[in-house]
Amino acid sequence: MAFPAIAFRRAVTASAVTAAIALGPLLTAIAQAVPLTGAGATFPVPLYERYIAEFKKANPDIDVSYQGVGSGAGIRQVIAGTVDFGGSDAAMTDAEIEKVKQGVILVPTAGGAVAVIYNLPFVPNLKLSRSVLPDIFAGKIKKWNDPRIAKINPGAKLPDSEIKPVVRADGSGTSFIFTNHLSAISSSFKSEVGVGTAPKWPGNPLKGKGNPGVAKEVSGAEGTIGYVEYAYSKEKKIQTAWVENKKGQFVPPTVSNANKALATVVIPPENNRVFVGDPDDGYPIAGLTWLMVYKQYDSPEKAAAIKKFVNWILSDGQELNKTLDYVRIPAKDAKRIASDVNSGVKP
Repeated sequence: MAFPAIAFRRAVTASAVTAAIALGPLLTAIAQAVPLTGAGATFPVPLYERYIAEFKKANPDIDVSYQGVGSGAGIRQVIAGTVDFGGSDAAMTDAEIEKVKQGVILVPTAGGAVAVIYNLPFVPNLKLSRSVLPDIFAGKIKKWNDPRIAKINPGAKLPDSEIKPVVRADGSGTSFIFTNHLSAISSSFKSEVGVGTAPKWPGNPLKGKGNPGVAKEVSGAEGTIGYVEYAYSKEKKIQTAWVENKKGQFVPPTVSNANKALATVVIPPENNRVFVGDPDDGYPIAGLTWLMVYKQYDSPEKAAAIKKFVNWILSDGQELNKTLDYVRIPAKDAKRIASDVNSGVKP
């Protein structure tokens, strides 16, 4: 009577061994996937999420994750060594770079426009001049029907209500790009507010965490005005202002206009760091975003994985930029930067 039980146990054992052999390579591949953790700018989050998803398809042995926590937090985490790479729309300063014990390489991945978003249901295509925009965020123009706004928006139904600025609650590269432009076109804004990832805004503006937080605040309250990466305004269908550029043209924050603004940007090979304050053409509030990768990693696997990820971003990944409303890095610069990473990153 014991034979059937013994035979059954043997059959089960044999099946288990066969399954283990069959699943062995898959389990080994999963176990050996190299994790790369990143954090930083929210400006490129829609793009980085797509990068990671597509990269994973071609490289299942590398597991990349990225958290949009703001450029300031991204830089701090790179300095602290708590991530494998960071993201920032404000390139690290020399002083910040010196604090990174492992060394760091700045890798520009995309460019884009910072849209001025607002919530005035009966005012489409609001125009904001080079003198009006800085004064709104400096707290000098307080009402929507101010004569200076009305003059450049003839016929618009501007309400007799308070302007409610919305700014970033966190250290932000988007804030850096925005204040860099306002400081370039207004000496008073430069002296009173200045350029920075966490500027000291006058008054008590509303605040949102990350680009999503600012977009949410503006879309949820009439009379508000703020600034976000263009992809967020497009995704959420929020009104965007037409901003005056150096040529005196009022232009919307489209990809083609951002391309015009960044077309003549020269990325210096010594540090890949460049800031666009007041471009000659196109949409005037535009900038680059960077990955920050270490020169030294604690294992050959991590070093190889980060090289593969960066090389993919600067080649295949660039094809995705336009589809998500970002500007691509010029091919000659992308090739040179990828080469710098390949030679500069060590285990």
